[in-house]
Amino acid sequence: MSRQHDEQTLALAGMFQAASLVDQVASRGMVPQNSYEASIASLFVTDPKLTEDVFGGVSEVPYTLGLGLRHLQDMVEKNESAQNKRIVQYVLGMIMLEKQLDKNPDVMAKVGQGIDTVAAKARYFNESDEGTAADLEPVAYTHRNVIAALDNLYQETISHFSFRIQVGGDPRHLQNSENAARVRALLLAGIRSTLLWRQVGGKRWHMLFFRSRLKPSLRRIMGS
Repeated sequence: MSRQHDEQTLALAGMFQAASLVDQVASRGMVPQNSYEASIASLFVTDPKLTEDVFGGVSEVPYTLGLGLRHLQDMVEKNESAQNKRIVQYVLGMIMLEKQLDKNPDVMAKVGQGIDTVAAKARYFNESDEGTAADLEPVAYTHRNVIAALDNLYQETISHFSFRIQVGGDPRHLQNSENAARVRALLLAGIRSTLLWRQVGGKRWHMLFFRSRLKPSLRRIMGS
């Protein structure tokens, strides 16, 4: 079971990282670039051989998912700062939205097709404009036009669900159109990690009752 727990921990870290980045955009208007690139790029890894491949590979995970792993560790250790409470609320919101997405196969298909279209856009805006989406560096997926396309995809699909995540923060940052686009793109990345989490056996009640079983996985992943 330890492998399954590790996979669930990785997917949860992806969710927590996306949620943390949403919070940082909303409150500060800026994010750590490495974490941002890793979360957005995860949307375009559609056929991973390992769960780690979604976030750059086994050797890269402690770095690409470092932010999410730290916030997940905070949850396990019951660090209830105001920031961590907001992050947990965003994660729970992502779980709700992924659940609604799973119940709407037509919307799910539209999201999948949209991701493929945005991947082509990323290739277009990448300087080399060669190879497949898998050949691109993560930074290529954070081009402003790519983020705008992800924003538009979110608004055409997820935004129509009855449940919506209420993002709080500094109005000066939230009213900036580029920041609003980054928030929606990151929410989409968080929902992608939530789908991955469910695929490897994650369930909402695990977060409430099985936090302690995440500790060995966190040690293995963060120490690798």
